[in-house]
Amino acid sequence: MNQLKSYIAFLRGVNVGGHNKLKMSDLKIGLSILGYKNIATYIQSGNVFFKSENEDKLHLQDEIESFIFQKFGYEIPVLIKTGEELQHILDNNPFANAINQKNLYFALLAKPPGMAEKRNFVKLKFENEEFFVTDQCVYLNCHLGAGKAKLTNNVIEKELKIRATTRNLNTMDKMIAFSQNS
Repeated sequence: MNQLKSYIAFLRGVNVGGHNKLKMSDLKIGLSILGYKNIATYIQSGNVFFKSENEDKLHLQDEIESFIFQKFGYEIPVLIKTGEELQHILDNNPFANAINQKNLYFALLAKPPGMAEKRNFVKLKFENEEFFVTDQCVYLNCHLGAGKAKLTNNVIEKELKIRATTRNLNTMDKMIAFSQNS
């Protein structure tokens, strides 16, 4: 039997504004049927910790996306990360010393952005917002909070031409804790 590896699945756009309603309890049952183990969710916005023998993150993403579409009829992008990847992202946060930690967000990227897209992206300016781009994440410091931010997940995806999903610092910390305590 293969060793179980820990993963975190981030579902983009579930249970937001009454759209793509998906009970995490139903998702947990489905992932169990797919053979995933130690499944735990955090809040209703699609943060799922699980273990699997499969080491191919792209396969896991596709499998979860297919399941959600077949079972619920939603096309939900899924991003899979490991606890180590999330810890690396937090360890390299250029805004770690920000005065208001509640205004820190992390747009997790499905793959590294292209050089041309990244070059154009870093030229963008948004009042009361700072950002920093790496191959795995766009770090965001939204001084007025995410609700008033102009640099949204949709803008990031459009400009970098890759899938992304954004989480706050608290969610990142909780998902790392799941991976360390399981």
